[in-house]
Amino acid sequence: MLKVHSRCDLSCDHCYIYQHADQTWRGRPARMPAATVQAAARRIAEHAHEHGLPVAHVVLHGGEPLLLGAAGLREVLAELHATITPWALLDLRMQTNGVLLDEELCRLFVEYDVRVGVSFDGDRAANDRHRVFAHGGSSHDQVRRALALLRRPEHRTSYAGILCTIDVRNDPDRVYEALLAESPPRVDLLLPHATWDHPPERPGSAPTPYADWLGRLHRRWVDDGRPVSIRMFEALSPGGGGTEAFGLAPADVLVIEADGSWEQVDSLKTAYHGAAGTGFDVFDHSVDEVTRHPGVAVRQDGVDGLCATCRACPAVERCGGGLYAHRWRTGSGFDNPSVYCADLLRLVDTISAHPSPTASVPRQRQPSPSVSGAGSSSSPVDALLDDLATGYGSAETLGLLAATQLSLTRALLAACRGRSGTTAAWELLVHLDQAAPEAVRAVLAHPFVRPALVHRLDASAPSGPGGSVDPLPALALAAALRAGVAAAVRVPVRADTIMVPTLGSLALPGLGESAEVTVRPGALQVRSGSVEQTVLLDPTAPPSPGWQPARDVAVPGGRLLVEDADPYRDCYGQPVHPRLELPAARELGRTLAEAWRVVRRDVPAHAAALDGGLRAVVPLAPDPARPLRSATARHAFGAVAVTPHRDPETMAVLLVHEWQHAKLGAALDLYDLVEPGADARIRVPWRPDPRPPEGVLQGVYAHLAVTQVWRARAASDQKDASAHAAHFLAWTRDGVDALLASRSLTAAGERFVGHLRHALEETSVGPR
Repeated sequence: MLKVHSRCDLSCDHCYIYQHADQTWRGRPARMPAATVQAAARRIAEHAHEHGLPVAHVVLHGGEPLLLGAAGLREVLAELHATITPWALLDLRMQTNGVLLDEELCRLFVEYDVRVGVSFDGDRAANDRHRVFAHGGSSHDQVRRALALLRRPEHRTSYAGILCTIDVRNDPDRVYEALLAESPPRVDLLLPHATWDHPPERPGSAPTPYADWLGRLHRRWVDDGRPVSIRMFEALSPGGGGTEAFGLAPADVLVIEADGSWEQVDSLKTAYHGAAGTGFDVFDHSVDEVTRHPGVAVRQDGVDGLCATCRACPAVERCGGGLYAHRWRTGSGFDNPSVYCADLLRLVDTISAHPSPTASVPRQRQPSPSVSGAGSSSSPVDALLDDLATGYGSAETLGLLAATQLSLTRALLAACRGRSGTTAAWELLVHLDQAAPEAVRAVLAHPFVRPALVHRLDASAPSGPGGSVDPLPALALAAALRAGVAAAVRVPVRADTIMVPTLGSLALPGLGESAEVTVRPGALQVRSGSVEQTVLLDPTAPPSPGWQPARDVAVPGGRLLVEDADPYRDCYGQPVHPRLELPAARELGRTLAEAWRVVRRDVPAHAAALDGGLRAVVPLAPDPARPLRSATARHAFGAVAVTPHRDPETMAVLLVHEWQHAKLGAALDLYDLVEPGADARIRVPWRPDPRPPEGVLQGVYAHLAVTQVWRARAASDQKDASAHAAHFLAWTRDGVDALLASRSLTAAGERFVGHLRHALEETSVGPR
């Protein structure tokens, strides 16, 4: 990639060259000097000759390359042709905003066989959201004029396609229609450049807005018969081949800046100042020397160059960890999943449901036995879903679900940043995420952080006392306490109570609407108006007045939180129990610990699944009309709610039943198993009213596990266990058959339910 001109005639606010972290453009010449062009051409020719390359691919880039004008561009093209073509064919491309394109330039590009890509974001409203002049004026008409020139028959051979940076605030249908109206040979859809330090905008509370937006456009594209090549969709399809942003192919792009500096791929400029630099230049260093630079070399390692989360992910062959720049986080560098991880996983599933008719099935890495379940699968997504369809789910699968749920929480946290009343809490969280990442992870993995963030992002939620409060300060406070880092945070107060997620709460009369909280070793110091108190947090000493520590209990899988204080636990559509008296809390803890052991006795695979992710139990308020109740909440992964019950045998069934809902809910955050918009209503034996397909799917998955529990108990001759097993088996069979007959499932959903039916029939024969 040759940066032949380092300045631009537009002022796009999403441009990574001028608007993001790297500002090295300021010290570079506006135009690439002729001597630099000659040196660059010699280096490219040298490399092609030494390695016997049949083709050298060169992209003229900027800034804006058309600022060179026709004469300047002719000089560059002539030099490249004269120097390189004796050794290799020359594939010339250009990326431009199109504003200055005219007939003379088009004739030049046809003469030198330059294929031109134009940056264009769709309809006028979409394009002018970002692609404007410095004075704020629209570029839409000029870009459309350029595209019309390239469509002319005499220029058509130079029309490469359109590059479109998406914005989820734009209408995907209008963008799609505007792109197709320009008859491009190919469309490149780009995610806005973002990092974990500077996450993408996520308006609203949807966990995967970019996947949802792209999924809508993908459905239009499929319904229209795929009228144009869309590289993102093809790259993420089985056998798609990969691109710079997707797949595991080695990175093959180097950049020559206007001053002759060799740089890595220029999207790295979004990470930090100087991120793309190598310290090499075309005057003194060959291509081979640059490719040995650590930043280039690490991107030749395929899956081995990815972080542990990505290596374990079933979609890694397709996603490839996403664009390298999008993985950046201060402290851990690029050793992270993409900041778009959750969106990419969901998009892979959307595309898998409608594979390209021309795509070949790629050779997949062999999944580990723990994930492959009933045998080899045709795709990594199938492997994960097949594993869950056994009714259990391996530790690897549970780990992946937990990791993606954490990614969703981080995305929502970033969205809340714009609605926070203070930057101090965000800055403290960022600092702690670098200095004490496990402390931040422990807080963000708390099941009721995500409901708090969703509530905050809900425009209809009331603010102030009793309503929505800014959750960021309390999260920062909890992380600082866990890390043992001294800090001061102004924290919102709700009903004279300061919540410290995962650790407890502090109730002091007269706190007002907010309080200044200072973290000291083993203590909190609280000031608000006339209230000033130091709270000692020594777990071996009696609690300080007002401090109510979180309660947990030892279970075979670790520690289980009895969550009876967090205000956002009230997300189950059922009344939750107020804070339990200490004897009642202890009794519930004993029952839960014994119930866990019962699950391990009856169905060890389900106990392992509980170990893999269940972190909290919420006591529900008693209801004489329904004394035995349980629930899960889609946003509260890692928790279930139950009515306190003294019988551990009964509690064991409730835990297994509800954890099934939690696992499947996490999978549904990633994969469409039910056709979007399916409006069927299905009659099932366990409910008097017809249920929507997703409700039936949740029901049969939960009842499969309950059947497995009772079948195991029947094998040990427990009283009435055989009757219970037969009862739930019949329910689940009927539900599965009705679901398959409804024709409301995606291809992935039908496969999942088919494997679930197989697991059910294995259960009917005997215990696993």
